[in-house]
Order: sequence, then C-alpha cells, then structure tokens
Amino acid sequence: MTLTPRIAALLTLPPLLWACNALLGRLLAPQVSPLTLNALRWTGALLVLLPLGWGAVATRKRRAELRARWRPLAVLGLLGVGAYNALQYLALQTSTPINVTLIAASTPLWMLLVGALFFGERVRGAQAVGALLSMAGVLLVLVRGDIGGLSAIRLVPGDLWMLLAALSWAVYSWLLARPAPLLAGGQRPAWTWAEFLLVQTLFGFVWAGSAGAAEQALGGRWPEFGPGLLAALVFLALGPSVLAYRCWGLGVAAVGPAVAGFFGNLTPLFAALLSALWLGQPPQPYHGVAFALIVAGIAVSNRR
Repeated sequence: MTLTPRIAALLTLPPLLWACNALLGRLLAPQVSPLTLNALRWTGALLVLLPLGWGAVATRKRRAELRARWRPLAVLGLLGVGAYNALQYLALQTSTPINVTLIAASTPLWMLLVGALFFGERVRGAQAVGALLSMAGVLLVLVRGDIGGLSAIRLVPGDLWMLLAALSWAVYSWLLARPAPLLAGGQRPAWTWAEFLLVQTLFGFVWAGSAGAAEQALGGRWPEFGPGLLAALVFLALGPSVLAYRCWGLGVAAVGPAVAGFFGNLTPLFAALLSALWLGQPPQPYHGVAFALIVAGIAVSNRR
C-alpha cells in the first residue's frame, strides 16, 4: 500500500508517545526499578485492554484458540512487551532519553537486516539511501549540530541495552507482518485489534511480571505511590502502550516494517524537543535540519 497521509499520521503518533515514555522512564529511574516499572506499566495496560478485548478470552472455545497458539503468542509477548520495554527502562538507568531514542532509531537498519536474513526480503537501493538520510538526521541531533562532537560520543551500558532492544523490536515488527502459520490467513482467529493486543499483553505480562518479581526478590526499589507516580503510570498504560501499539500495528500492516521503521527515527527528534521544552530551552536550528533529513529518508524509502 502507498504511504498516505492517514498512514503517515498513524506512524507518527507512536514515536511521539515513545519519546514521552523515554522521558518518563528517565525521570522515574530514581523512584522505581526498571523491570518493576515495566511490570507496572503493563499491569495498567492489561486493565485497560481487558474490557476492550474481553471477547478473546470470554468463552471456552476462545480460550482453546489461545492454548493452541501459545508458542507464537509467547514469542510476540516476549519481544514486544517483555523484552523491548524492559531493556529500554534498563537503558535509561545509565543513558539519557536522547541517547536511548537515537539508538532506537537504528531499528530500520536492523529491520532491513532481519528481513534480508530471515524473511527473504530484498533490500532496495531506495531503502538503503533512505536509511542513510534518516541516520544522518539522527546523528545531527546526537552531536547537537556540531559535527566536531562526533569524537565525544561514548557508549555506556545503557546504550548497549538499547541496541538489544532495537533488535528485539525489529524481529517483533517482522513477526507482525509475516506471522506464524497459526496466526496467519484462515488459521488466525477472528480477533479485533483490541483482542489481538490483549492476547499479546497477556503473554507478555507473564514475562514482564516474572522479571519484575525477580528484580524485587533481588532487592529492587519498590515505588512509593503518590499522585505524580500514579498519573505517570496511567499515561504509560494508555499512551505508549495501548494507543501507540494500535497505531503502529495498523501502520506496519499497511506499508510493511521496512518503511514503517523509518518513522521510528522521529522518536529522538521528539525526545530532543520535549527535553528542550521540559528544561525551558527553545529548539535549535539543527533540530529543523534533522527533521528535514529524517522526513527525506522516509520519503525516499517509500519510492517505488
């Protein structure tokens, strides 16, 4: 399908919400251990999704459908709910929201690689050029418009955690576009979007909850709940989880993960702008140049 304004809007909203998620993850790092935060986030998302997608578990027949497909659903839940978000919150313990979202912007390159190695996807020249343009915009934000700042870039443990998260997200996106046989065609149950996201979250919550419980058993920080923390958790459950995943799923299904992945490069730009606003600092000219490069990369990658 051609990249229409509607699909572009669907794929732009998740990066904005995920940039907010990165800022909140960094702000909450002193208050909540990362794996515990991930478990709390998906607990809230599960409560939101249960009434919307209850049909997926409402009858014995529907529950039998889940049991028959538990393996591919467990993999989706692990990659999209358990691993990616946990790794991001781990990364934010030692890295900044800008660094984390910039590394996440390497996801299109991982998507091209995963697609070529495991899904028989041929990498077109336009996609390669688009990736270079978009990454140039990402790099410009990283060095804050000063190319001489390249020598000052240093990876910290959080940056390495985020590289693993980007790989996890790339595989997750390909599994949405090229699902396992039991989740494809006539074998796929007649799930609505909410039901499908609910079943992913149910399986993902097993991973996230287990990791959070293990972290607490090993001495993780249990949060002191107050109005601010509760408001942050509600936002994380509604925005970066339910709404962002719904829009991302629609966008990936429409144009494929290789093209959709380029929109992930908007996340660091949004993170930079939001960080500037949070700190009371106005956006700089290089933000506009970076935005132009990222959008150019998206446009070039979509050329036939």
